[in-house]
Order: sequence, then C-alpha cells, then structure tokens
Amino acid sequence: MLELKNVSFLVDAEGKDKEIIRDVSLAVPDRKLVVVTGPNGGGKSTLAKLIAGIEKPVSGRIFFNGEDITELGVTERAQKGIAYAFQQPVRFKGIRVLDLIRIAAGKTLSVSDACRYLSSVGLCARDYVDREVNASLSGGELKRIEIATVLARKAVLSVFDEPEAGIDLWSFRNLTEVFQQMREDIRDSSILIISHQERILNIADEIVVIKDGVVEKQGSRDEVYPHLMKTEVAALCEGPYKPAGKEDAEC
Repeated sequence: MLELKNVSFLVDAEGKDKEIIRDVSLAVPDRKLVVVTGPNGGGKSTLAKLIAGIEKPVSGRIFFNGEDITELGVTERAQKGIAYAFQQPVRFKGIRVLDLIRIAAGKTLSVSDACRYLSSVGLCARDYVDREVNASLSGGELKRIEIATVLARKAVLSVFDEPEAGIDLWSFRNLTEVFQQMREDIRDSSILIISHQERILNIADEIVVIKDGVVEKQGSRDEVYPHLMKTEVAALCEGPYKPAGKEDAEC
C-alpha cells in the first residue's frame, strides 16, 4: 500500500515560494484502482511525480508497503515496484520498441509476448515492434507504447499521468478496456490514474479530488462521483454557457 502523510511541495515562482501541494494525506490500498481528479493546475500531476520520485516533498513522508521511501529516487522506487507513465513520454533514439518493452519487463520476452502488449494498447504490433522510439513516432503512439511498457513491468503500483492525453477516441476506448482488465487482474498490486475523463472515473474503486493543492474529497466511486457531477452541473449553470430555456430541467 502507498501512503502519503502530510505531504507538501512548493516551487520558486519569480522569487517567491508557491505551494503546489499542501499537507496532502491519502492512501492507495492494495488491489484497488484509484483515480485522482480535479481542476487543471490543482496539483494532480505534481502529486504523481512525488509518488514516482521525480520530485521530493518539502515536508511530510511517503510510505510504500510500510517502508519510508521519501528520500528514494526514481530508480530505487522502480526497483521496489513503482512504475510511472509520463504525461509526455520520453523518446529514446536508437532503441527499438521491442528492446524498450524487454527492458521494462526485466527479461528477454519473445517477440510474440511483446506484440501482445502492443496489441493491448491498440497498436498493430508488426508495424511497431522493430521501430525506433524516436521522433518518427507521434505523441499518441509514444503514449501507447509507454503504457505497453508499464503493462510489461507488472509493477506493484502503476501510476498513469493523464493517459488519455494525445490519444484518439478509438484508442482511448481501447485503453479504458486495458485498465478494466488490469483492475480485474489485480492481486497484490494497485493502480493510480491521474485523469478527469468520465470513462476512467467510472471504473475507479476510489476517487480522490485534488483542488488548489489540497484533497477536497476522497472516497469510493459511489460516494464521490455523484458529488463531481453535481459540482460540474453547478459550474455550468452559474457560468456564461448556461443553457437557455433549460434552467429548471438541468440547473
């Protein structure tokens, strides 16, 4: 299980400290799919980077399966079973897609096994397995390949930062099915997804709402999702795009 206890993070903004995450405490239980959502700029992606070890908190502690990992870096956390998929995947000139999946798996996978991971994220495996992970690939292709590497890792905790970014609608639907399958296959592992997409929220076991760097609400999907929908409708009804003639029906 992952636990964050009173975690805060700030950056230097024009000579002044700006708090991005403020005194956040939350848990990602084993065998659960947890979705972190909230407004843009609320601190969701920063939270994911703190969990992965890309950033370190200025205060508070992070525990993974009872061990304090606050001071550990990305590589050490990866060795302990934390996998992270970037919002903007990294390119690796000179490395084939097949090599990257094998590195992620930590063993010499057969070509057919590697192709299975690519197919699961909506890529025609024979067209990609021998391609380089370089500028010839689009952002959406890179995103799907990176998610395939996370699947190959079979990590204890898989963290996905806005997996829908840069992906076409058909592929996104396919990815939702991948996450559903991962959720069904969960044993002693867990999944954390940063997203505001309704399809992903609907498959969550638990939802955490982050706003202005703090946890505004957290709980089961049945507890939190209706609250999110009411908040969204209220924001539309109070804003400049209020639907004319539908005040009573929708607002």
